[in-house]
Parts: sequence; structure tokens; C-alpha cells
Amino acid sequence: MKVTVVGAGAVGASCAEYIAIKNFASEVVILDIKEGYAEGKAMDLMQCASLNAFDTKITGSTNDYSKTANSDICVITSGIPRKPGMTREELIGINAGIVKTVSASLVEHSPNTIIIVVSNPMDTMTYLVHQTTDIPKHKIIGMGGALDSARFKYRLAEALGAPISDVDGMVIGGHSDKGMVPLTSHATRNSINVSEFISEERLNQVKEDTKVGGATLTKLLGTSAWYAPGAAVSGLVQAIACDQKKMFPCSTLLEGEYGLSGLCIGVPVILGRNGIEKIIDVPLSNAEKAHLAESAEGVKKTNGLLEF
Repeated sequence: MKVTVVGAGAVGASCAEYIAIKNFASEVVILDIKEGYAEGKAMDLMQCASLNAFDTKITGSTNDYSKTANSDICVITSGIPRKPGMTREELIGINAGIVKTVSASLVEHSPNTIIIVVSNPMDTMTYLVHQTTDIPKHKIIGMGGALDSARFKYRLAEALGAPISDVDGMVIGGHSDKGMVPLTSHATRNSINVSEFISEERLNQVKEDTKVGGATLTKLLGTSAWYAPGAAVSGLVQAIACDQKKMFPCSTLLEGEYGLSGLCIGVPVILGRNGIEKIIDVPLSNAEKAHLAESAEGVKKTNGLLEF
């Protein structure tokens, strides 16, 4: 199993690290445009191998896509990260050009690959890959929902005063501060709805804190987060590589599901060796349906800024 990560910055390096540590891939290739940067990150990570007991081979390359040939899974993290006060949508001008070039180069050398998009605005970048490559729709996946759901569960556990292993929850919709739809109607602690434990007011605060989870970290760190995004990507990659049939909310091209078409947005899917193997239809409350429809309009508006 060969995995390529494009972008050797904090997010890309975290992706490569978590994938390697889980020890399910034979090789991880890190690619970056900055001379020597990917090679340095790869060498640093390989010097962790004996300490962290993994045998995954990690190699780095400066913009040589031939080194990515025959990759089973490719992860696109490249692009400019958010700064404090920026929205994900404001990154579209520069990142669209980068993602279009990167995806074309990856497909040239790995025509049967599965692509996971991390670059922001993530739903629109995922849609761009659909529009500019010939990859089947089930092999193009946007990461955002997996990360947003992890942040939701963190906030739920915090509010409940519970260990996070007790908590389950999911976020669908667009990967943006206003577009996320935390599904409180399905959020549970040991199979019991969280509304049995915390007030509606506190639950609403959890939702709002979840939606600005990325912005909160950007303000604190001065740039985008990287540990949780890297972990989220590694979870998706492992589910595909190991054919786990796990359910994650991911950005995928919809063709009538949830009453939506012609856009990529986060919904629950089953991930296995073929990528997205099934889209799961989850019953939503009226408020969640309305919020998802509003989120879709926001994604479509951002998509309208693309130039193919």
C-alpha cells in the first residue's frame, strides 16, 4: 500500500506521521515545492521509526511527481493555510490553482488512485477535483467532516464531563464556520441521547463551539491546526487501505441524496477499499434539514467563484 501526501507543512507532515505510526502502509511519499523540505521531513520521521516501532518507509521529494507513481491513495494538503480572522472561503483564489495542478499531476502518475482533499475551502476544492479530472466519483473524498466530528465529540465530552470514549456524534454539511451541521439529535453518551444529560442551552453552546473549532485554534496558534487534521486524514486512509467499511462524514458529490445535487458536501459514507462505497441516509430533524439546505447554498456560492 503506497500513500502520497502532497504538502510537507504541518498538516501534511502530521498526516504522514500518523499513517506511518499505524503501520498499515508499506510506503508514504511526501511531496513539496520547497527545495529539500519534504526530504527533511521524511528523514526526520524515519528517524522516529525505531523509537515508535513502525516499518513504513517514508521518502520525500521536491516536486517530482514520478516518485508518487502507482500510489493507491493520494492526500492533497497543499495550499496556503488560514490566518487569524480569515475564513476558509477566502483561500479559494490561490488554493484552486494549486489543487487543480496537483490533482492533474497525481492522476498522470497514478490513474487509479483515490484522492483525499484537505486543502481549503475543502468542499469546493473537492468539487474542483471532480470537475477537472476523470477519476470516478467514489474515489474523490473531502476530509472535513471527520475532523469536524472529532471536534464535536471533544466539545460534547467537555460538556458532559465524560471520557471521550463514552461519546459519539457526527457533523455533516459544509466544512465552514457557518456551514457545519452538528447532529445533536443523534449525539449520544453510551447510546443515550446527550439531551438526557445536559440542557438545551448547553448543547447549543457545544454546537456553536464546534462550528468555530478551526477559527478558535487559528486565533490561538496564529495558523491552522495540524494534529487533529492529520489524525482525521489517517483515519480515512486506514479505513480505505484496510477495507474497514467504517462510517465517516466526508465531502462527496451528491446526485439527489439528501435532496441535493451538483455539489460536494459532508454526509455520512462507508469507506472501504474502493473509496466511498455507500452514502448513508440519516434521518434529520427539521432544524437539521433546514441547516443542511442553508449550508449547501453557501457551498454552491463558493463553487461559483471557481474558474475552470
